[in-house]
Amino acid sequence: MDWTIGNYWALAFLPIVLGMGLLISRFIRWRNSRKEEFATQQFRDFIFQKTSGHHRLIPLVYLLGLLFLVLALADVLKGSTETKTKQKMNNVIFLLDVSNSMNAEDVNPNRLEQGKNIILNALHYLKNDRVGVVVFAGDAQSIMPLTSDFSSVDSYIEAINTGIIKKQGTDFLLAMQEVVKKFKNIPKGSRQVVFISDGEDNENNLNKAIQLAKDEGIHIITIGVGTKEGAPIPEYIMGQLMGYKEDYTHGETILSSLKDEDLKKIATETQGEYIDGNSIKPALAQIQTSLKKVQSETTSWVSSENAERYYQYFLGISLCCFLIIFLFNPKSDLNL
Repeated sequence: MDWTIGNYWALAFLPIVLGMGLLISRFIRWRNSRKEEFATQQFRDFIFQKTSGHHRLIPLVYLLGLLFLVLALADVLKGSTETKTKQKMNNVIFLLDVSNSMNAEDVNPNRLEQGKNIILNALHYLKNDRVGVVVFAGDAQSIMPLTSDFSSVDSYIEAINTGIIKKQGTDFLLAMQEVVKKFKNIPKGSRQVVFISDGEDNENNLNKAIQLAKDEGIHIITIGVGTKEGAPIPEYIMGQLMGYKEDYTHGETILSSLKDEDLKKIATETQGEYIDGNSIKPALAQIQTSLKKVQSETTSWVSSENAERYYQYFLGISLCCFLIIFLFNPKSDLNL
């Protein structure tokens, strides 16, 4: 239980109550001294009205009544309770391939749009989790930090295109290094990556990327988008299709196909799972099941907004004090 004060301003009346107590005490001493000067002891009982013992307590009761009234106003013992809660949550980074090969249209409308749709739909199942987004090609870049605030995530993801990374290519190692940075404050073993790609690796850094993931305790769910048959890679300028990517050596149109062997290897060696991402609904169901296997348990303390208050007890004591004064001091004086 954490004790706090509800209304600090009410404590300003405490010096007034204490001041009244001092004044009453000084007045009693002054009055007694004046009585001694006025008459000797044998004549005082005849001259001055004799007061009973309980009447002498009336000033003290009066001050106690004021004191507890001030404490009631301050609500000085407002109980603020903290509850320890444990919650299982995912810490997930979506790692999206944005190399030019993701423009291939063997998946409708294209591989990249399919990957973006998978992320957007998966977020509906992760509302109470922490999620981040990293994109990569020949370089890697975080476009959304690890957060549970999804208020603007749609606009971030919708804006992704293959031009967002200027350096083209596909470097799995650089992508994983960027992911590791984002997982800096997350315990090893609780780090999950949903890796969406067509599997093409231009830099031959696959094994290094896998080893880094294993060293950092990252579980990777890989999602392959594209077909084995493949499709040409369209080239756009200012949104206009200018043709398809060609092999400059032979002048032939390049067919980009799904390389799921590498994706399956990544998933297997990092205790993840490979998922076919060409159909969104089955892929989402598998993602949801796979993420639950590695949920981390977090502990948090939550302060109660409806804290228990104790002002009524102080108010009750104060009213009792004034009731005693009313019943035993009908003349409404302090009988000093």
